[in-house]
Amino acid sequence: EVEVVESGGEVVPVGGSLRLTCIASGLPNDEYAMAWFRQAPGKEREGVATIDNDGDTRYRDSVKGRFTASEDNANKILYLEMNSLTPDDTAMYYCAVGTSGACITMGRYFAGRFDLEDITPRFASWGQGTQVTVSS
Repeated sequence: EVEVVESGGEVVPVGGSLRLTCIASGLPNDEYAMAWFRQAPGKEREGVATIDNDGDTRYRDSVKGRFTASEDNANKILYLEMNSLTPDDTAMYYCAVGTSGACITMGRYFAGRFDLEDITPRFASWGQGTQVTVSS
């Protein structure tokens, strides 16, 4: 069984930086993609960034240039470096693991061609979330 655990969320000031960590265990093979989603109070969950096992990354427009997803393949750890944080980044951040093709699907979602309902089924394993709060 795949287990996903996130950590690193905390309260940071506007303009600050933070690194989130996601550890996945129990993966059956090396063909997978990992992604970060977030959900703010009263808002729909949204995809933030994704990376596949080849290191290809994709991001939603609002975080491009500020957030960087990276991966330690050997240890199945996903990172999300977040810089220049704003109050709009305040949310519960979730890590998810899916098939390797999920990264391509996320790219289509970020391009506006797919909805959230199209992509979430591609990620079978989810963590419990880690809270990021950007204080002004």
